[in-house]
Amino acid sequence: MSELYIGIDSGTQGTKGVILDGESGDILDEAYAPHGLLEDNAGMREQHPSWWLTACHAVISRLISGPRVDPSLVRGIGVSGQQHGFVPLDAAGEVIRPAKLWCDTATTAQCAAITERMGGPEAVMNAIGNSVAAGFTASKVVWLKDNEPENYDRLATILLPHDYINFWLTGERRTECGDASGTAFFDVKRRAWSGELLDAMDPSGKLTACLPELIESDQPVGVVRPELAGEFGFADDVLVSSGGGDNMMAAIGTGNVVPGQVTASLGTSGTIYAYSETPVVDPRGELAAFCSSSGGWLPLVCTMNVTVATELTRNLLELSTSRLNEMAESAGPGSGGLLLLPYFNGERTPALPGATASLHGMNSTNYTPQNMCRAAMEGATFGLRYGMDVMQRLGLEPSEIRLVGGGARSALWRQIVADILGCPVLRPRVEEAGALGAAIQAVWCVKTDRGERVSLPELAARYVTMDLTGGAEPDSARKGLYEDIYGRYLLLDKALRSMNE
Repeated sequence: MSELYIGIDSGTQGTKGVILDGESGDILDEAYAPHGLLEDNAGMREQHPSWWLTACHAVISRLISGPRVDPSLVRGIGVSGQQHGFVPLDAAGEVIRPAKLWCDTATTAQCAAITERMGGPEAVMNAIGNSVAAGFTASKVVWLKDNEPENYDRLATILLPHDYINFWLTGERRTECGDASGTAFFDVKRRAWSGELLDAMDPSGKLTACLPELIESDQPVGVVRPELAGEFGFADDVLVSSGGGDNMMAAIGTGNVVPGQVTASLGTSGTIYAYSETPVVDPRGELAAFCSSSGGWLPLVCTMNVTVATELTRNLLELSTSRLNEMAESAGPGSGGLLLLPYFNGERTPALPGATASLHGMNSTNYTPQNMCRAAMEGATFGLRYGMDVMQRLGLEPSEIRLVGGGARSALWRQIVADILGCPVLRPRVEEAGALGAAIQAVWCVKTDRGERVSLPELAARYVTMDLTGGAEPDSARKGLYEDIYGRYLLLDKALRSMNE
């Protein structure tokens, strides 16, 4: 009988899950459960980690309750999680306070303080290969020290969101290089924790003792705890793979595990990333020099505002998603001259955490709902184009874009991406790339643990297929038009830098 593998993707808005038939490669079922969000106007974005566990429990329960699923055949579980979040645990393994998320920008002052104590941005880059960005974990830890010293005194373990879910599943406090490389206290070139950064965060040495054990991407975190295994009807030896950050798992789930592939995500945030067999470090700090969760590296550029822009526009105009697409398509390329700088949540690339959005080029004839809808899509995509420029500056050239995320469901948006980035767009058949990638990694882990000689690229080639009807080729005329508009986008960004920095 076929072995089954569960992939979990715990994101900002909710938890998704898939169950993979290891023999046929079929997705037997999918499930979803939403999360809440704690936020304010000062940049705070937090969640209770218990919400993730409740959602994971619900998702797993639904996945194993389907008519095609025998839970006793589940052999492995992989977990994908939103990157950079800070889950503080006390000595008893209890959560001390809500987790600060990747999109929390309330820690900007701590970023500056850490960088100054390191001796400046160049010293930081030399130490870890990345900058100390507002979204990364390091500043959140120092924020706790600065603002909640009693809670900081209780701190015994620092976990990332996916590590915390693994802790719930197994009782083990471990992590892997991919997600760890997004903390800003991890040296991506040496694939090890950075003592220099940890000392800059807290010279007492306390933090070193708070770090989880580092394991390789193909190693298991542990075995599902007996009480959970019994509750779900699992065997007593179900392995939980190392897991990783959502971008690292989506790379696996889109087959982006060999040089030349590029994945772009149209989600709440936008990401564009490629596989590399060697570290790719940006001296300007615009590219995140992450490790992958497949044993290599994953140079990545992140923008904070993609479906944020379209969802805010849709809600403002009281439209359905399909109606927003219809109106955007009717507007035509260029949005009648409207140009959106979509910094609704600040911005990571370029590094403008305190920036705000701007709508430019309005006049008495073009200020229409149709043009606003199109400008939201185009503005968010220009942000991704900026990221592509960064990657190309560092020698990474895409041959094709594998597009994922909620925005990738729109045929119009897929075409806009192809035209603005000037590259063919492919859409993976399985939409939930993070969850699929986590399941594939679980297969890799289980087979490796058994001593079977199988490579992750082989598994990805087997389980990741493209939707032959969901691609888009760049149109030469629109590509030329968008080149001119993108030039205006860059000029607008430059003109507003003094207000946004």
